[in-house]
Amino acid sequence: MKDTLKHKGMRNKLAQVLIDKGIKEKTVLDAIREVPRHLFMDSSFEGHAYQDKAFPIAANQTISQPYTVAFQTELLELKPNCTVLEIGTGSGYQTAVLLKCRAKVFTIERQLELFKKTNIFFKKMGYRPKKFIFGDGYKGLPENAPFDRVIVTAGAPEVPKALLSQLKVGGRLVIPVGFENQIMTLYVRISEKEFEKSEFGSFKFVPLLENKN
Repeated sequence: MKDTLKHKGMRNKLAQVLIDKGIKEKTVLDAIREVPRHLFMDSSFEGHAYQDKAFPIAANQTISQPYTVAFQTELLELKPNCTVLEIGTGSGYQTAVLLKCRAKVFTIERQLELFKKTNIFFKKMGYRPKKFIFGDGYKGLPENAPFDRVIVTAGAPEVPKALLSQLKVGGRLVIPVGFENQIMTLYVRISEKEFEKSEFGSFKFVPLLENKN
């Protein structure tokens, strides 16, 4: 598949849909306009790639709805060169949006099939996270902590303490919390021991799984 003027036009229309749904941050909207979502999906879904919907990818996972990607990214309040820990690389679409927002992205994927596939895709497309590892997102990435921002792209039954501990003071963690449906939740670290919590409505994600061994 290629990225054509037609695809770019479809992305412009998608960005307008997101504006109509309340997304305001120009950097986020520009990233949605730039990242070729159809290349992150199976070619059989190409005709649907710029609908505001989630679609299946490998390993029984999904590529998130564009609105969800934009909403989470906007909540992060990214600054250029922010260090961002992403839990759940998936197809890499959210990663690419973060990179287009000029973040320094450290990303973790626990599904080996997806990790291998996305790693090849990143190299082919020239997307360069600071670090892309196969591992347990519940544990975060302590060797590279603390981070300015943390984003979780799977539904967590509870907030992993490791992720809170790896956030800088002043940093922001965006995570969907819950079981069948999740509440999009923002934690802002206001001191070494204090976090400010805000909730932003109901979303639906695949579950965040923990390696028990």
